[in-house]
Amino acid sequence: MFRSMIVPLLAVAGFAFAVQTVMSQSQEKPRPKPIAEPARSPYADSVAGSGIIEASTRNIAVGTNIAGIVSEVFVEPGAKVKAGDALMRIDDRTLRSELATRKAALEIARSQAQIAQAQVDRLKQQPRKEDVPPAKARVDVAKAQLEDAKEVLALMDAVTDKRAIVKEDLTRRQNAVLTANARLEEAQASFEQLLAGAWSQDIAVAEAQLAQARAGVTQAEANVAATQTELDRLVVRSPINGEVLQVNTRVGEYAQAGALSTPLMLVGNTDVLHVRIDVDENDAWRVRSGAKARVSLRGNPQIATDNTSFVRIEPFVIPKRSLTGDSTERVDTRVLQVVYSFPKSALNAYVGQQVDVRIDATGVSATTGTGASSGSNGTSGPNEREGGVKKSEAGEKIVSTPVG
Repeated sequence: MFRSMIVPLLAVAGFAFAVQTVMSQSQEKPRPKPIAEPARSPYADSVAGSGIIEASTRNIAVGTNIAGIVSEVFVEPGAKVKAGDALMRIDDRTLRSELATRKAALEIARSQAQIAQAQVDRLKQQPRKEDVPPAKARVDVAKAQLEDAKEVLALMDAVTDKRAIVKEDLTRRQNAVLTANARLEEAQASFEQLLAGAWSQDIAVAEAQLAQARAGVTQAEANVAATQTELDRLVVRSPINGEVLQVNTRVGEYAQAGALSTPLMLVGNTDVLHVRIDVDENDAWRVRSGAKARVSLRGNPQIATDNTSFVRIEPFVIPKRSLTGDSTERVDTRVLQVVYSFPKSALNAYVGQQVDVRIDATGVSATTGTGASSGSNGTSGPNEREGGVKKSEAGEKIVSTPVG
């Protein structure tokens, strides 16, 4: 009899277990308490978005246009720099040796130009006043010698008895007169040539050589300047006044030229910070130029600031790139980027940090996308659309934007 009761008892027990299981699963489980309270909107109607903190000058990726080994790094993250300050240096030993060679060539060219200039000056300054008296004296000597030769010849001609004169002596005296006369003409011509100065063609040749030497100096100076420029290009300098945000290179590492996925350094002006907000394209019509906005820190929404200023709306919708990591986040959407600014002292935030942003959309018309407060003629109606408007814990209407 006991065996016959086993099957019914098992059936009853199974039925009871099934009922208990269904009832326990149908009970609503308590929701887990969030790690941090969500950010609250101070506006009656708002557009929610996720923003990224960036420098007011954008985050500038500093690179080098000449690849090489990094020989010096002059800054650390957080350092304040001015435009033109050196950030790092690429190995420049080869160029420094080339610069020394070209400087030596420049000195040689300059000395050659000095020689050519001296030659031109020497020709243009002729005759030297020191050369005139000796030349004049040679003319006087030649004249005296000619007069002496003529007097000797005249004495021989005055002898009445020609038998007392040897014919060869008479001929020699006559030739002496001719020789003295020729020497006088030579001395006179040399003296006149000296007084005339340098020949114009000689001056022209010397000036051409001087011009060539000066051109050599100019070329040598250009070579030195070119090498100096290449040396200066090996020193990577800050393009702006700002702060070093990141240093991704060390001494001894190879620095590649061009745009890199991981830049060698990041710099930016952080006196005023910008927040770049991604607004879903479906909610872009709700964003007004000049609207107010609140920026809240993630993890602690109590830390927030309303001291924001509208900067611009970038009028080009782009694919979403900034991700928050939320499991319900859409990644196949496009976003409109809106930029606001706030003083660095207004919020303890860092460049690259994600923040929650609420943009005031109060009074935006659902039919025209404008509000009465912005000066449009449209009437403001209920800003509700399917799946787009929900109530926050504070009771205000906000548009949930599934962006990062």
